[in-house]
Amino acid sequence: MTLIRGVIFDLDGVIVSTDDCHYRAWKRMADEEHIAFDRADNERLRGVSRMESLAIILERATVPYTDAQKAALAARKNEYYVELIHSLTPADILPGALETLAALKTKGVKIAIGSSSRNTPLILKQIGLDKAFDAVADGNGITHSKPDPEVFLLAARLLGLAPADCLVVEDADAGVQAALAGGMKALGVGSAANNPTATYRAQSLAEADLTAMLR
Repeated sequence: MTLIRGVIFDLDGVIVSTDDCHYRAWKRMADEEHIAFDRADNERLRGVSRMESLAIILERATVPYTDAQKAALAARKNEYYVELIHSLTPADILPGALETLAALKTKGVKIAIGSSSRNTPLILKQIGLDKAFDAVADGNGITHSKPDPEVFLLAARLLGLAPADCLVVEDADAGVQAALAGGMKALGVGSAANNPTATYRAQSLAEADLTAMLR
Protein backbone atom coordinates (compact mmCIF):
# COMPACT_ATOMS: atom_id res chain seq x y z
CA MET A 1 0.00 0.00 0.00
CA THR A 2 1.30 3.43 -0.97
CA LEU A 3 2.27 5.62 1.98
CA ILE A 4 0.55 9.02 1.99
CA ARG A 5 3.25 11.69 2.00
CA GLY A 6 1.12 14.73 1.18
CA VAL A 7 -2.38 15.97 1.97
CA ILE A 8 -4.11 18.42 -0.37
CA PHE A 9 -7.00 20.40 1.10
CA ASP A 10 -9.81 22.08 -0.73
CA LEU A 11 -10.27 25.52 0.85
CA ASP A 12 -13.96 26.43 0.88
CA GLY A 13 -15.90 24.10 3.14
CA VAL A 14 -12.82 22.26 4.41
CA ILE A 15 -10.47 24.85 5.95
CA VAL A 16 -12.87 27.78 6.06
CA SER A 17 -16.54 28.22 5.22
CA THR A 18 -17.23 30.85 2.59
CA ASP A 19 -20.55 29.30 1.56
CA ASP A 20 -22.59 32.18 2.93
CA CYS A 21 -20.36 34.73 1.20
CA HIS A 22 -20.81 32.93 -2.12
CA TYR A 23 -24.55 32.62 -1.62
CA ARG A 24 -25.06 36.26 -0.70
CA ALA A 25 -22.98 37.43 -3.67
CA TRP A 26 -24.80 35.21 -6.17
CA LYS A 27 -28.16 36.11 -4.59
CA ARG A 28 -27.48 39.83 -4.90
CA MET A 29 -26.51 39.46 -8.57
CA ALA A 30 -29.49 37.19 -9.32
CA ASP A 31 -31.94 39.55 -7.63
CA GLU A 32 -30.60 42.44 -9.68
CA GLU A 33 -31.24 40.39 -12.82
CA HIS A 34 -34.68 39.24 -11.59
CA ILE A 35 -33.60 35.59 -11.64
CA ALA A 36 -34.98 33.22 -9.00
CA PHE A 37 -32.21 31.88 -6.78
CA ASP A 38 -32.29 30.38 -3.29
CA ARG A 39 -30.12 28.29 -0.96
CA ALA A 40 -31.33 25.04 -2.52
CA ASP A 41 -30.11 26.29 -5.90
CA ASN A 42 -26.83 27.30 -4.26
CA GLU A 43 -26.13 23.66 -3.34
CA ARG A 44 -25.72 22.90 -7.05
CA LEU A 45 -22.80 25.33 -7.22
CA ARG A 46 -20.54 23.41 -4.82
CA GLY A 47 -17.14 22.59 -6.28
CA VAL A 48 -17.72 24.14 -9.70
CA SER A 49 -16.14 27.19 -11.31
CA ARG A 50 -17.57 30.70 -11.36
CA MET A 51 -18.64 30.54 -15.00
CA GLU A 52 -20.14 27.08 -14.56
CA SER A 53 -22.02 28.38 -11.51
CA LEU A 54 -23.32 31.29 -13.55
CA ALA A 55 -24.52 28.91 -16.26
CA ILE A 56 -26.53 27.01 -13.66
CA ILE A 57 -28.10 30.23 -12.36
CA LEU A 58 -28.94 31.43 -15.87
CA GLU A 59 -30.99 28.28 -16.46
CA ARG A 60 -33.81 30.26 -14.81
CA ALA A 61 -33.21 33.47 -16.75
CA THR A 62 -36.09 34.66 -18.92
CA VAL A 63 -33.87 36.54 -21.38
CA PRO A 64 -30.74 35.41 -23.25
CA TYR A 65 -27.29 36.72 -22.32
CA THR A 66 -24.34 37.22 -24.64
CA ASP A 67 -20.89 35.96 -23.69
CA ALA A 68 -19.85 39.52 -22.89
CA GLN A 69 -22.87 39.99 -20.64
CA LYS A 70 -22.14 36.68 -18.89
CA ALA A 71 -18.57 37.77 -18.24
CA ALA A 72 -19.87 41.02 -16.78
CA LEU A 73 -22.30 39.17 -14.50
CA ALA A 74 -19.54 36.89 -13.23
CA ALA A 75 -17.28 39.87 -12.59
CA ARG A 76 -20.06 41.66 -10.71
CA LYS A 77 -20.67 38.60 -8.52
CA ASN A 78 -16.95 38.40 -7.77
CA GLU A 79 -16.88 42.06 -6.73
CA TYR A 80 -19.68 41.38 -4.26
CA TYR A 81 -17.92 38.23 -3.03
CA VAL A 82 -14.57 39.96 -2.51
CA GLU A 83 -16.34 42.64 -0.46
CA LEU A 84 -17.76 39.91 1.78
CA ILE A 85 -14.59 37.83 2.24
CA HIS A 86 -12.72 40.91 3.45
CA SER A 87 -14.68 40.38 6.67
CA LEU A 88 -13.23 36.87 7.21
CA THR A 89 -10.94 36.37 10.23
CA PRO A 90 -9.10 33.42 11.83
CA ALA A 91 -12.31 32.84 13.80
CA ASP A 92 -13.87 31.57 10.58
CA ILE A 93 -11.47 28.61 10.32
CA LEU A 94 -13.52 25.43 10.56
CA PRO A 95 -13.31 23.11 13.60
CA GLY A 96 -10.47 20.62 13.45
CA ALA A 97 -8.57 22.37 10.67
CA LEU A 98 -5.76 23.91 12.71
CA GLU A 99 -5.29 20.76 14.78
CA THR A 100 -5.14 18.63 11.61
CA LEU A 101 -2.56 20.88 9.96
CA ALA A 102 -0.40 20.87 13.09
CA ALA A 103 -0.59 17.07 13.42
CA LEU A 104 0.42 16.56 9.80
CA LYS A 105 3.37 18.91 10.12
CA THR A 106 4.52 17.07 13.24
CA LYS A 107 4.55 13.84 11.23
CA GLY A 108 6.48 15.45 8.38
CA VAL A 109 3.58 15.18 5.94
CA LYS A 110 3.51 17.91 3.30
CA ILE A 111 0.34 19.98 3.05
CA ALA A 112 -1.14 21.97 0.18
CA ILE A 113 -4.25 23.82 -0.87
CA GLY A 114 -6.03 22.70 -4.04
CA SER A 115 -8.85 25.14 -4.79
CA SER A 116 -10.57 26.28 -7.96
CA SER A 117 -11.08 29.73 -6.42
CA ARG A 118 -9.03 32.61 -7.78
CA ASN A 119 -9.58 34.36 -4.45
CA THR A 120 -7.60 31.73 -2.55
CA PRO A 121 -4.63 34.03 -1.71
CA LEU A 122 -6.94 36.69 -0.25
CA ILE A 123 -8.93 34.17 1.78
CA LEU A 124 -5.79 32.56 3.21
CA LYS A 125 -4.44 35.97 4.16
CA GLN A 126 -7.70 37.00 5.83
CA ILE A 127 -7.75 33.87 8.01
CA GLY A 128 -4.04 34.03 8.80
CA LEU A 129 -2.98 30.87 6.95
CA ASP A 130 -1.14 32.43 3.99
CA LYS A 131 2.17 30.99 5.32
CA ALA A 132 0.80 27.68 6.60
CA PHE A 133 1.01 25.49 3.49
CA ASP A 134 3.93 24.00 1.59
CA ALA A 135 2.18 24.72 -1.71
CA VAL A 136 -0.94 26.48 -2.99
CA ALA A 137 -2.63 25.53 -6.26
CA ASP A 138 -5.67 27.61 -7.14
CA GLY A 139 -7.84 28.98 -9.92
CA ASN A 140 -5.11 31.41 -10.95
CA GLY A 141 -2.90 28.57 -12.19
CA ILE A 142 -5.31 26.19 -13.90
CA THR A 143 -7.41 26.02 -17.05
CA HIS A 144 -9.92 23.35 -16.03
CA SER A 145 -12.03 23.32 -12.87
CA LYS A 146 -13.13 20.29 -10.87
CA PRO A 147 -14.16 17.54 -11.62
CA ASP A 148 -11.07 17.83 -13.82
CA PRO A 149 -8.07 16.82 -11.64
CA GLU A 150 -5.82 19.63 -12.90
CA VAL A 151 -5.70 21.64 -9.66
CA PHE A 152 -4.83 18.58 -7.56
CA LEU A 153 -2.21 17.39 -10.03
CA LEU A 154 -0.68 20.87 -9.89
CA ALA A 155 -0.67 20.78 -6.09
CA ALA A 156 1.05 17.38 -6.08
CA ARG A 157 3.64 18.65 -8.55
CA LEU A 158 4.31 21.73 -6.41
CA LEU A 159 4.80 19.44 -3.42
CA GLY A 160 7.22 17.32 -5.43
CA LEU A 161 5.07 14.22 -4.95
CA ALA A 162 3.47 11.63 -7.19
CA PRO A 163 -0.36 11.72 -7.25
CA ALA A 164 -0.49 8.25 -5.67
CA ASP A 165 1.37 9.65 -2.65
CA CYS A 166 -1.37 12.22 -1.96
CA LEU A 167 -4.67 12.32 -0.11
CA VAL A 168 -7.22 14.99 -1.05
CA VAL A 169 -9.71 16.39 1.47
CA GLU A 170 -12.89 17.62 -0.24
CA ASP A 171 -16.41 18.70 0.68
CA ALA A 172 -17.83 18.55 -2.86
CA ASP A 173 -18.63 15.53 -5.00
CA ALA A 174 -16.92 17.21 -7.96
CA GLY A 175 -13.75 17.48 -5.87
CA VAL A 176 -13.88 13.82 -4.84
CA GLN A 177 -14.31 12.89 -8.48
CA ALA A 178 -11.34 15.08 -9.42
CA ALA A 179 -9.09 13.52 -6.78
CA LEU A 180 -9.88 9.98 -7.85
CA ALA A 181 -9.47 10.90 -11.52
CA GLY A 182 -6.01 12.22 -10.66
CA GLY A 183 -4.98 8.93 -9.08
CA MET A 184 -5.23 10.16 -5.49
CA LYS A 185 -7.14 8.98 -2.45
CA ALA A 186 -10.04 11.16 -1.31
CA LEU A 187 -11.48 12.01 2.09
CA GLY A 188 -15.02 13.30 1.71
CA VAL A 189 -16.19 15.68 4.44
CA GLY A 190 -19.24 17.89 4.83
CA SER A 191 -21.50 17.57 1.79
CA ALA A 192 -19.23 14.84 0.39
CA ALA A 193 -19.25 12.76 3.58
CA ASN A 194 -21.84 10.44 2.06
CA ASN A 195 -20.14 10.09 -1.31
CA PRO A 196 -19.79 6.32 -1.81
CA THR A 197 -16.83 6.75 -4.15
CA ALA A 198 -14.67 8.56 -1.58
CA THR A 199 -11.82 6.48 -0.17
CA TYR A 200 -12.61 7.75 3.35
CA ARG A 201 -15.54 9.69 4.79
CA ALA A 202 -16.08 11.91 7.85
CA GLN A 203 -18.49 14.70 8.72
CA SER A 204 -15.64 17.18 9.25
CA LEU A 205 -11.92 17.42 9.88
CA ALA A 206 -12.71 17.49 13.59
CA GLU A 207 -14.10 13.96 13.27
CA ALA A 208 -11.54 12.61 10.79
CA ASP A 209 -8.59 10.49 11.89
CA LEU A 210 -6.11 11.44 9.20
CA THR A 211 -3.26 9.70 10.97
CA ALA A 212 -4.99 6.34 10.41
CA MET A 213 -5.52 7.21 6.75
CA LEU A 214 -1.83 7.95 6.21
CA ARG A 215 -0.78 4.34 6.71
